[in-house]
Amino acid sequence: MRVRPSRLAVLISLVALVAACSNAEAQLETPKPAPSTSVAPKIPVLPGMPEVRDPKNVYSEAGPGMVRADLKAHPKLVYVPHSESGDVWVIDQQTFQVVGQYKAGVEVQHVVPSWDLKTLYATDDLGDVMMPFDPATGKPGPAFPTVDPYNLYFTPDGKFGISVAERLKKLVWYDPKTWQITGETPTPDCGGIDHADFALDGKTAVFTCEFSGRIAVIDVVSHQLLRMIDMPQRNTRMGPQDIKLSPDGSLYFIADSDSDGVWVVDGAATKVIKHIPTGDGAHGIYLDRQAKRMFVTNRHEGTVSVLDAFTGDAITKWVIPGGHQAGHAGHGQSGASPDMGALTADGEQLWLSGRYHGEVYVLSTKDGSLIHKIKTGRGPHGLTVWPQPGRYSIGHTGITR
Repeated sequence: MRVRPSRLAVLISLVALVAACSNAEAQLETPKPAPSTSVAPKIPVLPGMPEVRDPKNVYSEAGPGMVRADLKAHPKLVYVPHSESGDVWVIDQQTFQVVGQYKAGVEVQHVVPSWDLKTLYATDDLGDVMMPFDPATGKPGPAFPTVDPYNLYFTPDGKFGISVAERLKKLVWYDPKTWQITGETPTPDCGGIDHADFALDGKTAVFTCEFSGRIAVIDVVSHQLLRMIDMPQRNTRMGPQDIKLSPDGSLYFIADSDSDGVWVVDGAATKVIKHIPTGDGAHGIYLDRQAKRMFVTNRHEGTVSVLDAFTGDAITKWVIPGGHQAGHAGHGQSGASPDMGALTADGEQLWLSGRYHGEVYVLSTKDGSLIHKIKTGRGPHGLTVWPQPGRYSIGHTGITR
């Protein structure tokens, strides 16, 4: 005999069925929220230029030990050019011993890593040649003609090498694969054109004019001079020299030897904001591997000022043995003359040429203590330390990004 369910039981079943259907419909109509992704917006950069992965730190890919896989087997060497003896000395980073000496020209100014980090170029402005070194072996190749290469830079897209023809007051643009000239940018009002850096997006370059007390702003795509910006105090003997972009691209720091400090220019390169005193003969500027501190070499007093890399605020000052702080021993050349250089790949050492004393200093980036002093030839200048971390080089003594 079939037992008929009670009316209450049927009602309960119907309510449960309606609720289940409503819940299923709700699940179909309301998708689950997507996982949260907080990706910083990409910066529109110069076409062909590697992306800026961290807009707050353009040097983020050149951190401690971030050496490309194809460069890790390269010997750890330091290449020291000499503007007076015209040769390049090669020093072993670990033993501090000179392992090679090569005649490279008449007045060899800088050793510059190529954009692809596969070649090092020793630039000779008086001999009008560059000598390539193979960083995989530490050995040089035959020199080739170049127009007045006082300094050498590469556009961030790798399409052009730029010979900074200081003597001729112009920039000479090259195809960096064939080293054939593709164009020139006259800079007649930029006496002593020598050092440069590129904007965060790579679209403009700023060159210093040492003998004119100003800077020249260049459009990278058109190769045209956009404008000149005078420093509030136009020093024309040993004025604006090295230049460095802040990690977030908001400022340029420009060492001015005669001002004994650093000028600060806005990231758009339109105006001078302020001046930061550092020391007698401010010359070279380098950032630590974390891009938090900035090292400014004070060539005439034998010291290194340590500043905040974002603001330029003073942190401390290191005195190289034999050096002195201006005001203690007075204005003038000390017993140490830190000039140009670079950091080791791990960021623990800062190597600097002693321009007027024929020596190289190796400093600890922890406290500025002198680790070693190495005697060299006459007039050591723009040395580079190899290998360097980073994806590519924009030139000078190893500005990598």
